[in-house]
Amino acid sequence: MSRYLTPGKIALLCLVELYAESRFPNQSVLPVLSFVLKHIVSPKESSGFILTLDQIQQATIHQPSAVVGRTIFDLLLRKLWDINSFDALHSFFTKLETFLVDADGANKSTAVRVHGERSPLSRTSVLGCFVRRAALEHVRLAFTNAVTLWKSFVVYREPTLPLWKKRNLGAGPLSFDINLKGLSLEDELFNHVYGRLKDSKDCLVSTDDVERLLEFQVDAMQRMGTRIPGEVQQQLRQMLDTNVTIPSLSHYVEFLNSWRAGDYAGAFDNLHRYFDYTMQNRDRTFYQYALLNLAILQADFGCYRESVLAMQETINTARENKDMACLNFSLSWFYHFHKAHPQDCPEVISSRMERESLQFLKAKAKEAGMHHLQSMAHLSEAKQLLVGGESIPAAFESILRSSHLNVTKSIHNAMGSQILLQSAIWGRLGVSYLSWMNCELFLAKYKHQSPVEDVVKALCRGAYIISMRGRFDESLERLEQVDQESLRTLKVYQYWATYIGLLKLRRSIHRGDIAAADMLLEQLAASPLVEPDCALEIAMARIDLQMRRGNFSAALAGITNLADELVRDKADIYHRIRLMNLKAQLLAKCGRAPKALSLSIRAAAIAWRSRLLPMLFQSFCVISNILIQLSEFETAYDLMDRIMPQVLECEDALMNAQCFSVLADSLVGSAGQKEGEKRREELHRGLEFIDRASTEYARIGDTKSRAVMTAQKARIMDYLGDKSVRDDAVKMYVQLKRAG
Repeated sequence: MSRYLTPGKIALLCLVELYAESRFPNQSVLPVLSFVLKHIVSPKESSGFILTLDQIQQATIHQPSAVVGRTIFDLLLRKLWDINSFDALHSFFTKLETFLVDADGANKSTAVRVHGERSPLSRTSVLGCFVRRAALEHVRLAFTNAVTLWKSFVVYREPTLPLWKKRNLGAGPLSFDINLKGLSLEDELFNHVYGRLKDSKDCLVSTDDVERLLEFQVDAMQRMGTRIPGEVQQQLRQMLDTNVTIPSLSHYVEFLNSWRAGDYAGAFDNLHRYFDYTMQNRDRTFYQYALLNLAILQADFGCYRESVLAMQETINTARENKDMACLNFSLSWFYHFHKAHPQDCPEVISSRMERESLQFLKAKAKEAGMHHLQSMAHLSEAKQLLVGGESIPAAFESILRSSHLNVTKSIHNAMGSQILLQSAIWGRLGVSYLSWMNCELFLAKYKHQSPVEDVVKALCRGAYIISMRGRFDESLERLEQVDQESLRTLKVYQYWATYIGLLKLRRSIHRGDIAAADMLLEQLAASPLVEPDCALEIAMARIDLQMRRGNFSAALAGITNLADELVRDKADIYHRIRLMNLKAQLLAKCGRAPKALSLSIRAAAIAWRSRLLPMLFQSFCVISNILIQLSEFETAYDLMDRIMPQVLECEDALMNAQCFSVLADSLVGSAGQKEGEKRREELHRGLEFIDRASTEYARIGDTKSRAVMTAQKARIMDYLGDKSVRDDAVKMYVQLKRAG
């Protein structure tokens, strides 16, 4: 068992020695040294931790060497087989130090590289540091461990024996050790020394390799929010089975993996194990990080009170240890937690979060050089402006500041949050196509560098925008195409599954399938941990379902309770206006037009001040419908006619259908106040809007509303005297009633 040295590193040292001996021509230096440095420095992928001879052969066999007719792999093969005894291995490591020079010492002039001559390595270079550490680790090896390393090297080199025989006809099964010359495989001395040679795999992996793999995996899991991939998990298990010393970091990897998998007990146990080991070595310097991980873990599993207590202790400990990085991150997390779950924060915490505003967090993040945290603070500021219905230009300015930091500081994993926020702004401005394009841009260009949670959110938002256009089947197909590796994280899977359920619920409600809608609603409501935006959509769908059933009293009670919760939590102004419009529609259906008109006008005023154009158009639609009930047909038509081009830009099939229906009703009502040819003209124009409304209802599969539109068309055609079209409309109406 070795702390650092492995047979793979010996092969890399042979390549470094060939380079120092000037055996590489100029065209081969860059690709071969890039391969060496990839395995010396922390690798960027999991395949770079265990180096095999096949990987070395692929990297060097096509690279020419300074020897005519020989590739670099040919020279490497000779170098490997020249180490033909335990003593030769010792001499190899001793010789390595002769290639090192002090670039600032007396022999500074010899550090200049001349092609064709022996070229020394600076002690402070990357290759020099690698050679120095390898030589030092070999000196520190106990005799038993050194023999184990030698036997592992023999096993590691054994697959190249057929290639070596082609270049050295005298090579045989015992050529790996020159001291065995003249002996046979059945000799007692050979069996005593190398009897269990095939089992000598203890040094194929070192403790350093395991630590680097664990650090790489922790970084990937924290940055991307994923679990350990299956092949990496198997690779790690094989490494830990080679009698290598298991670092305490393995417990942290298991903690992250259990956390993402939804195993609360396993995550809690492994977190305690990791920090039990850490506390023994680093005293209280890492205690705040244990509390920080515990707080985030508790919050993810719905234990909000315990999470608040743990985070308060984290902040106090970080201040005590003067750990500004941990303190700033904790305050930022606390701010976002308070915005997401205000009802679970005590009054003291809530008031503190108001005082310690985003300006404070941005200033502290900038002072500490925490650019990622500063970027997220700018995005939080933009989101706060949107939630409060404040200035849209100010929100864009904050997003631009965040984007500048992301680009200049190469913060790739923050691009997802930025683009998703841009998508939300365009959706609020009624430009649905740009909102969808932002999601597609993110999935096309930044998918592999962003957390999996952002990727799934972008996919779900894009699917939701498509479903608004009435293409429910296409949106569900897009959600089904998600990478299954991403869904191994419980939180992400729950969000994805909830969105699929919401789309199916909306489709069932539009199609009038009440039984399926009830079943989906029960399934969605039974989920213990639902994201706040999904929980709000579920509540809205429940109210919509009750209104379609005609249960107006229950729907009104649901609207009132939900509105009180949104006001209490200072929720997004967009959803509060949406509830106001829903309540106005309900009051209008109940015959309370004056109160509904007052409420919808107030909703329109707030929507215009906040530039929430889809909600503004929805308010105008409700107002026009109320005006029709009050026999103000001309006013209703003028109001809707002016906004229809912008309404169509929203690409919301349901809103389009409702607006066209209101236009048709206003024209039909206006025709009733006219005589002669003008009446017929108004009715014909109304028929056009009825057909367009019916087309939009057909896109979302609303057969009940289509039947209503068809019945209106049949009545108008009967009045106009077009019997054939009337009969066709009646047949269509009968078919729609049967289908519904």
